[in-house]
Amino acid sequence: MPIKFRYLFITALLLLFLPLNRGNAASVTDDATEPNLHVIRKLLVTAITSSKTTDSLYNHLGGIKNRTSLINGYIGTLQALKAKHTWNPYYKIKYLNDAEKTFKNAVTGDPSNIEIRFMRFSVEHNVPGFLGYTKNLVTDRTEIIKQIERKHYASADVALVKTIITFLIDSKRCTPAEHSILTQHLASL
Repeated sequence: MPIKFRYLFITALLLLFLPLNRGNAASVTDDATEPNLHVIRKLLVTAITSSKTTDSLYNHLGGIKNRTSLINGYIGTLQALKAKHTWNPYYKIKYLNDAEKTFKNAVTGDPSNIEIRFMRFSVEHNVPGFLGYTKNLVTDRTEIIKQIERKHYASADVALVKTIITFLIDSKRCTPAEHSILTQHLASL
């Protein structure tokens, strides 16, 4: 599947869990400590095709002093998007290395958060395999499925969980048993 199509596919999937209200980068947080996750998710969708939105959201989230693991997961996603948007091969690798480190810290801080695991899984799924950034695909997929079976969704709402399940199924990276489990959970949501 061509990379451009994958990004469009991710965009379509992410649109499923966006709120209906409109927002911009200035409204990412209601105050300095409580970011609005729905607005961040919406801006991440825009960031997939917009380097300006990527940079703006990256700078905004980077300015939060006491970041949660989930915010670090968003920053890792934005670092990967910065790699996508730059033309310079040196910076592509640099941003991917930064994203890998940031995701590692985010997962260490909240290892059972399916949204963090999903962000890392979707980045690794879409990065060309020859670059070597696919080390966590199996671990993340396994942990996401484990948490879905436990119905431990953390900050993810039902629409996001449906998106995650659909993405995992469509990724063709699941075993037949995992595919069956995910299909059953999707039907029950």
